[in-house]
Amino acid sequence: MKYTYLLAFCLLIIGCSNPSELELNVVVNKLDDARESFPDKNWMWVRNDKKASEEELIQKFEKLVEHGFSGVLIAGDHERMFRAAKSVGLETHIWMWTMNRGDKEIMDNHSDWYAINRKGESCHEKPPYVGYYRWLCPTKKPVRNFLKEQVQKLVAKDYIDGIHLDYVRHCDVILPSALWEKYGLVQDHEMPEYDYCYCDDCKSHYMSADYGGKRDIDPSLEKDPPSKQEWVQFRSDMITEVVNELAEVCHAAGKPISAAVFPTPTIAKKIVRQDWVKWDLDMVFPMVYHAFYEEDLSWVNSATKEGVDALNGTIPYYTGLYMPDLKTAPQLDTAIVNALTAKANGFCLLGELSSDQWEVLKNH
Repeated sequence: MKYTYLLAFCLLIIGCSNPSELELNVVVNKLDDARESFPDKNWMWVRNDKKASEEELIQKFEKLVEHGFSGVLIAGDHERMFRAAKSVGLETHIWMWTMNRGDKEIMDNHSDWYAINRKGESCHEKPPYVGYYRWLCPTKKPVRNFLKEQVQKLVAKDYIDGIHLDYVRHCDVILPSALWEKYGLVQDHEMPEYDYCYCDDCKSHYMSADYGGKRDIDPSLEKDPPSKQEWVQFRSDMITEVVNELAEVCHAAGKPISAAVFPTPTIAKKIVRQDWVKWDLDMVFPMVYHAFYEEDLSWVNSATKEGVDALNGTIPYYTGLYMPDLKTAPQLDTAIVNALTAKANGFCLLGELSSDQWEVLKNH
């Protein structure tokens, strides 16, 4: 990553036996400078518009440029959209579902790739929560090879500037609290039907010497598996390994990789086994969707600050905002201000904007 050497320098000073107050201040100032040296950028998540003409696509993307956007994260490999966006100067990254895969080819031919919950149920036969939740197991080598091959093909295309990972996690072992009522749940603990993955590959790798020392107890036989922090961390680590292997593919091709992640390091690790601070990304897009967590707009500031501080200036941080829960222009303005005052390097929007909201963007 861009600031590897700077971070190494800072850690070297901190590691000194008796660093002076002046030396510690130098470390803090250098990290602050690193954080602020990234260029400010604003992004938009964009879904495919199959019906739009080339002229309509160009007009759409020109509007983004006119309102301060630098790049788009486009869902799926739609060359026409990518080239239209590039023609007006936008960065074009492909928005890619990663671990949640209901592809017909995989469903028909690789049922063994799917994650298994603590009850022994596979996402292939019994998807949790909704029918499209078909989670692959990140420990399995064929799954990793499949994903790497996909990324390799995508980064070879000249119209794709970078890879943007989504659903790069385990299934929600606990849903965001605003969704509990929708599914008739009170998830004040980890329920076995939503706790993944307990397949033989995960259990054997966890128990092997290859993962931090041999363990004798099958985690599924533990009295309370969620209380075993080593087992919880193992699941996070398998996702981290997948991301970092995909990052190697991107970086070998000279292209950046990013990810849409859950809103804070604390929440991400707790409810979807995402330890995204450890990922070898070039930028990160935390989905700071306040209403999903029954929070007000001030939470956008505190959540952004937690993530920015955790990254310590290593990569750019772009606060993801969910437009369906920002219904007015003042709400959007407040959310953006709260993100930027927490030292986000910009923001990324998902959803449609009203004419008044487009006007707000002119001030940011």
